[in-house]
Amino acid sequence: MSTYFLTDSHLGAGSDSLERERQMVRFLDSIKPDCERLILLGDIFEFWFSYKYVVPKGHVRILGKLAEMIDRGVEIHYFIGNHDMWLFDYLEKEIGLTMHSDPIDMEIDGRMFHIGHGDGMGYKLTQNRHEKKYIKLKRMFRCRFNQRLFAMVNPRIGIGIALRWSNSSRKSHGDKYNHYLGDEKEGIVLHCKEKLKEMEYDYFVFGHRHLAMTMPLEIGDRKSVYINVGDWIDHRNYAVFDGKEVTIHDYSEDKDLL
Repeated sequence: MSTYFLTDSHLGAGSDSLERERQMVRFLDSIKPDCERLILLGDIFEFWFSYKYVVPKGHVRILGKLAEMIDRGVEIHYFIGNHDMWLFDYLEKEIGLTMHSDPIDMEIDGRMFHIGHGDGMGYKLTQNRHEKKYIKLKRMFRCRFNQRLFAMVNPRIGIGIALRWSNSSRKSHGDKYNHYLGDEKEGIVLHCKEKLKEMEYDYFVFGHRHLAMTMPLEIGDRKSVYINVGDWIDHRNYAVFDGKEVTIHDYSEDKDLL
């Protein structure tokens, strides 16, 4: 039995969102025989706000498929990203997902993992100015008072504004971050190295960067591997841990990437 990782599908963004969702559902059907655990690393939705009485329009196929998987015994974890940080507990109560707002340690088949979305990681150490600015914005969005204010806005207006902001923010990065920035500017890598100083990990698995990669890490006599799963918006990346190793694949071509 295997553990699968998916991240950054940004459903609701772009004219091909529905097709991405259908592909994701077909992928989840394809892994039925051996999927024991599914880990969603965040930004599955371009935007989500869990209103008290309103459910955002769309995404019924993926929500239904996740509910089906939970019902047949698949363990599903959801790590909140920077685009869907206002999910709160709706999917946990309605579907049964286990929600995480921050990275966690998880032991899987005797291997120690450190898993999360990846936004704002290592901001105290990185020389990436964008990450340092973003952490201030993240604190503002996580403020309960600000969340209550947004909840008072009519969803038709609030969601429209949020989607435009979210889409603009993602596109503003352009090609600036579609390559490895270097050891001093990759916040997630810096975060992983700091964690490796504290204890031994076999794997660090994150999303957020939209950059599928496998990178060995070494601190003293401790060795580990950093995995970034990539994305499902521009590519169709996923990762799988078969009990022995983590590998990255591309569903659209059905081949190993790294």
